[in-house]
Amino acid sequence: MDPTKIAVAPLAIAVGQPDANRKAAAEAVTEAAAAGARLVVLPELCDSGYVFDPADPAAEARGLAAPAAGNPTLTQWRALAAEHGLVIAGGFCELGDDGRLYNSAAVVDASGTRAVYRKAHLWDNEKLVFTPGDAAPPIVDTDFGRVGLMVCYDLEFPEWTRLAALDGADVIAAPVNWPGYSWPAGERPAEVVKAQATAAASAVFVAVADRCRTERGVPWVSGSLIASPDGYLLAGPVLADHPAVLVADCDIPRARNKRVSEHNDLLADRRPELYARLSATLTAGRSSLSGGVKPRRSVQKGP
Repeated sequence: MDPTKIAVAPLAIAVGQPDANRKAAAEAVTEAAAAGARLVVLPELCDSGYVFDPADPAAEARGLAAPAAGNPTLTQWRALAAEHGLVIAGGFCELGDDGRLYNSAAVVDASGTRAVYRKAHLWDNEKLVFTPGDAAPPIVDTDFGRVGLMVCYDLEFPEWTRLAALDGADVIAAPVNWPGYSWPAGERPAEVVKAQATAAASAVFVAVADRCRTERGVPWVSGSLIASPDGYLLAGPVLADHPAVLVADCDIPRARNKRVSEHNDLLADRRPELYARLSATLTAGRSSLSGGVKPRRSVQKGP
């Protein structure tokens, strides 16, 4: 079977300019389609922008949010998916039926919205704006493979990414906004390393779409990448402050073989009953301790 081309598209998103943001997304999808992509991953909150007004971030986000049903961003993605014969995964600002705001992502194809996911692990000031989701990462069957979906900080929790692998994901699509910071010379950003580790730990493809261009004074890592089930980079990271479309050939069936030696299998070798027992023991022990634990470090990631 021929490899499947997967694309990730770091965009120059501007907060409060959804029409311009959708136009940038459409141009990136069209470019990816011309390169033969079957799956295109777009960044987190790629319709609304991320760095909401610090005076009242929830109010600005609410003015930019829309329900998933009839959402203009998802409607646009469906039209693009139908036009180009591909699947789109990306982030959007969702107004829930319950009136709450969610940092959400969707998988959309020509038939419509296949899955909506609400970010479960909120980073920093996102907790002032959004309600965390409590559903597992969705897995969407496509004609080229099974696409798992999560958003940004979710990718840093091995328990969460392993759920997607256990549920049969071939690819984890991760829309992200990784705010910029400095890292040691000769190294890669820690987020990039974690994405590669996620791919290797569960033998899945990981496709990350970061973003670029400073937004209200916040720079970005611009670390879009595609990692193989061995954890090695097939494309990216860009690490440059400009829009791009990265495309890589992905041998999707490779993600269904979890064997790493004659006698080892990454999933079959798990011992969940042991983990559950030890976790319960550790939790009981910690609950008997007095006092708190100070944070090990503090990193500002906006908005």
